[in-house]
Amino acid sequence: MLDQYSSLDWLVFATYGLVLLGSGWFFNRKSANSQDYFLGGNSMSVWVVAISVLATSQSAATFLGGPDQGYRGDFSYLTSNIGAFIAALFVAYFLIPRFYQFKVFTVYELLEKRFGTKAKQYSGMMYLFGRIFASGARLYMAAIAISMILFGDIAAMHVVIAVFIIAGCGLLYTVYGGIRSVIYSDVLQCGIYVGAAIAVVYYLYAAIPADFNTILHALSEPSPGAASKLTFFHFDLDFSAKGVFNLWSVITGFVLLNIAAFGLDQDMTQRVLTCKNARQGSKAMLYSVVMVVPVMLVFISIGLLLFIFYDRPDIMNNGSSSNVVPSFKGESVTIFMYYVLNEIPAGIKALVTVGIIAAALSTLNSGLNSMSSVVVQDLYRPWLMRRRQDISDLHYVKAGRIGMLVVAVALSAMACLCYFWQQHSDMPLLQFALSVMVFSYSGLLGVYFTVLFTHRGNHRSVLAALLGGFMLTLFFQPYVMALVLPQEWLFDLGFTWQLCIGSALAFAICSSGSNQSEPDREQNEFIQDN
Repeated sequence: MLDQYSSLDWLVFATYGLVLLGSGWFFNRKSANSQDYFLGGNSMSVWVVAISVLATSQSAATFLGGPDQGYRGDFSYLTSNIGAFIAALFVAYFLIPRFYQFKVFTVYELLEKRFGTKAKQYSGMMYLFGRIFASGARLYMAAIAISMILFGDIAAMHVVIAVFIIAGCGLLYTVYGGIRSVIYSDVLQCGIYVGAAIAVVYYLYAAIPADFNTILHALSEPSPGAASKLTFFHFDLDFSAKGVFNLWSVITGFVLLNIAAFGLDQDMTQRVLTCKNARQGSKAMLYSVVMVVPVMLVFISIGLLLFIFYDRPDIMNNGSSSNVVPSFKGESVTIFMYYVLNEIPAGIKALVTVGIIAAALSTLNSGLNSMSSVVVQDLYRPWLMRRRQDISDLHYVKAGRIGMLVVAVALSAMACLCYFWQQHSDMPLLQFALSVMVFSYSGLLGVYFTVLFTHRGNHRSVLAALLGGFMLTLFFQPYVMALVLPQEWLFDLGFTWQLCIGSALAFAICSSGSNQSEPDREQNEFIQDN
């Protein structure tokens, strides 16, 4: 289906390819040591890190799912940033100063100071487990979109080819330069996919034969008796999956979700650790929260305009409602993907394709380096140091590059597995991609709250808390409850509330362990600081 692209489209592709090659060559300078490879020598500027954190939090799921949220819902998703801002303040006060105080490479090294090496390794492995699922699912979503656009179908082989194209580009782009090249590439990719989204907003707005006020009125009264699509706040207390964006969920579950994302997930926290000091790292994180609001506003606005385009024939002057059912080759797709495949013109089509690739690369690059740092610093380095004494620092840089290759293969395998998994599951992949980290976050939150607010716990209670949070979250999944509960006992619980309950259980489990005796000076110092 490559013949669907015009010469203008191919010009856009060629330009993007040249930008990738040029920037990749410029940023992929070899790192001299592990400090430089994994932490950028603590020399990255605040604004560059802030944009990188923003890009890391976005993905192909955002690029495709944000418009879908606007089309089906309203602006309530934006209010989740209230929870993000509260979480950022918490992380800036309680966690980031301690990360810099102990000069950690990964956030899980903090647990080593309190509970020992095993606790660090347990937490690192839990993070890796969740991140492979989450990032693999996001890679698959991008591959599906690229396969549809490039090949005109979603045949297994074409999806696999798309997976390896994206994974290969991400790996080649960052493997030598380490975190520094990841951060600079994040800034570039963020500019590209946000620019693509703005271009779509402009084109869609121009395609609607109505002025701005008419569009606003239509969104405020989408249909007789329907709620306004310009609504920002929902105050109803709804614990189901439909209620995850109400205000009560925002100030509870979303606060916890973002504390975990900003402070306990190496994927995002690693960027903050590349700043000169804790103060600059905290600023970068807070700035990223502020910047995400206009970015998400753009993506949600695409969905709102698509609602006018497809569901308001009185404004479009095209007779009766089209009653569009977003599908492609019999498979359900998001409304934005449907629009790209059927309506978008030459030039813009290539720009959107590039935008999806850019969003996928920004997330993939982040995962490659952060997961590799956990594998090397939390798992491989302790194992190797127990067996050898004289190990050059350059060895860990080489190990980091090999780790990135291993991670790229693992994420690609997970993305391919998602293709076959989705064929036998009714669960929407977008929902899976957005909520899967709750499995890991529940236990991690319980463990870190124990560290910050109690003097209790040990490496055994850490393991029990991580497993307890995971198992309780697993129990809350509809497909598991259907297996273990009678039909009349089944209930629907949103992932934000699952996180609240899972974190509380994990905290209770971890803090139930007695404080083991730790004679070394660093651990005693850490406990006194708390």
